[in-house]
Amino acid sequence: MAALLRILGKGSSLSSTMLSSQDPFIESSQSEQDRFMESSPSSEDQFIKSPSSAEDQFTDPSPSAQGLFVGSSPDDVSMLTHPEPEDTFEGNSSDAIMTEAKKDEEPSFGPPLPMNPAMPSPTTKDNTDVENITYSSKSKPQVCNYAMGKWVADSRRPLYSGFGCKRWLPSPWACRLTQRLDFSYEGYRWEPLNCQMPEFERFSFLSKMQDKTIAFIGDSLGRQQFHSLMCMATGGEDSPDVEDVRSEYGLIKRSGAIRPDGWAYWFPSTNTTILFYWSSTLCRLERINNTDPDSSLALHLDRAPSFLTKFLHRFHVLVLNTAHHWIKAKFIANRWIMHVNRKPIKDGILMDMMNVKNYTVHRIVKWLDSQLPLHPGLKAFFRTRSPRHLDKTGFCNNTIPLTGGSEVFQERSSDKVVETAVKGTRVKILDITALSELRDEAHKSQYRIFSTAAYHDCLHWCLPGIPDTWNELLVAQL
Repeated sequence: MAALLRILGKGSSLSSTMLSSQDPFIESSQSEQDRFMESSPSSEDQFIKSPSSAEDQFTDPSPSAQGLFVGSSPDDVSMLTHPEPEDTFEGNSSDAIMTEAKKDEEPSFGPPLPMNPAMPSPTTKDNTDVENITYSSKSKPQVCNYAMGKWVADSRRPLYSGFGCKRWLPSPWACRLTQRLDFSYEGYRWEPLNCQMPEFERFSFLSKMQDKTIAFIGDSLGRQQFHSLMCMATGGEDSPDVEDVRSEYGLIKRSGAIRPDGWAYWFPSTNTTILFYWSSTLCRLERINNTDPDSSLALHLDRAPSFLTKFLHRFHVLVLNTAHHWIKAKFIANRWIMHVNRKPIKDGILMDMMNVKNYTVHRIVKWLDSQLPLHPGLKAFFRTRSPRHLDKTGFCNNTIPLTGGSEVFQERSSDKVVETAVKGTRVKILDITALSELRDEAHKSQYRIFSTAAYHDCLHWCLPGIPDTWNELLVAQL
């Protein structure tokens, strides 16, 4: 049965929405506060159109978190006037496009999938680091909030050379190779408040990740985090013993694609794999007409990427992200047509792009949460939005660190969509938004290898740089 939304209550306020109990996203064992409330649908084929005053809202499934969703952000609006040349990966890439012949091989965000007995199971051992625990005045152990803290100068930074790591780091993001002259942004580390974050040490990290696979699935900011971790894990050295294992995961550059569907590298000394798969929306894509190479694509909001469902049993650490592609202009340019229950969405609340993003983030988190009991060794994270910085002129010219302050004291995340989605689930939040917001000087900006340009990239980061800190926070929570 199609997942249908009904607007409840009177007036223009949007009350809690409910989905059919037959919706495969919903686990029958979930409590009411952790799921969308249920209502009987009045139509099988379309979402009910909401009042115009409520179409730019989407209610959180948790009653305790009502009203925390936000509308379109300046980051999303600015994508229309400041396109990202290096953020158009999906345009000609066939990585997520499935043919009709394969359409039924991958399930939607439905009931838990059985593990493949032919593949090794993730270990069930889970030793919590003592650094991850802080104590109150009453000596009650509490999980550390790594998102609260401050940036401090550290002469030992960066963790790898900006002139090196050429095998793992795309040259456009290696700002040391560009015309930029100031690199003071490299000399800071994040210091959490009231808890200890262990220093990153690559050999210790690889030893801890022995016999494990770390997977990043998301957009170009997820790709930056992947490249950052590869440089951190190798110390920026060539490391010829590290093997390219993309073919093992089907991550090949297909005909007509700008780039491969992703990257995967294997460290034989510790049997550790680090990989990235491109999925800017965390939804499954398939051609509507498989006989037409120029066919529009069905973007299934209720179906996980086939790569994720196929290889989930092999992952021990999973980091998801999606944020900056949820604007109508990109959907039109890529010929994406939104589908739910294998049918295109005609009208209603999910025609608003921010509602669609909120819906999708909540749905994939709930689906992933349902899978985790089958994979007890898997630790899943949803990384919050990476901020874009645009000044009043539409550029990001600042090169002075921490002009907007150095500390974050807020307990709640600045990314309410992800925060409310993971609440009450086993999926952890990797909260990087507020601490990254303070680092407007660390973007790639207008700098190029041979010149500067009028176009300013105020979304992606220089490497070494801020994504290294995201990985430090990730490793600290493993």
